[in-house]
Amino acid sequence: MTDLCVSWSEYHQKIEQLAVKIYQSGWNFNQIVCLAKGGLRVGDILARIYNLPLAILATSSYGGFNNQVRGSITFARDLTMTTANLGDRVLLVDDLVDSGVTLKKTLVWLDRKYGFYIEEIRTAVLWYKDCSVITPDYYVDYLPDNPWIHQPFEPYEQMTPADLAAALSSSTVTPLT
Repeated sequence: MTDLCVSWSEYHQKIEQLAVKIYQSGWNFNQIVCLAKGGLRVGDILARIYNLPLAILATSSYGGFNNQVRGSITFARDLTMTTANLGDRVLLVDDLVDSGVTLKKTLVWLDRKYGFYIEEIRTAVLWYKDCSVITPDYYVDYLPDNPWIHQPFEPYEQMTPADLAAALSSSTVTPLT
């Protein structure tokens, strides 16, 4: 397994490519649901591009050393959203599908909690790994060798507020931008 390192500009380009793929499919949806934390940025940008409401479902399945140890999945109690009801054609987004377990279980969770609102759900991710048990409807890159993806925000996972304050006050260290 190799590592894939992604810069901020590459990351944003992948989100834009995903937006175009979804657009070119011709599918009309009226709600975006993103999985937090990884899908927050993806969902936010897609919601801005499509001018649609964004709902957030907090999930957690990674922890341990460098947040690279997969554990059991924890779901928030409910969605966070600014609309009275969930849309009936939902685009579920995340940054990547690794094992696929989180995406698959989220579809079940959404059906159990909001199935009476939803007519159709489609899934969208930036990276789709071969080891996934589910194939997303939309993705930018298929990764047959299942690399660990180093995303540009990862340095913040190893940083404390004191580290950031020290880095910003030092003339020899430039802040992460």
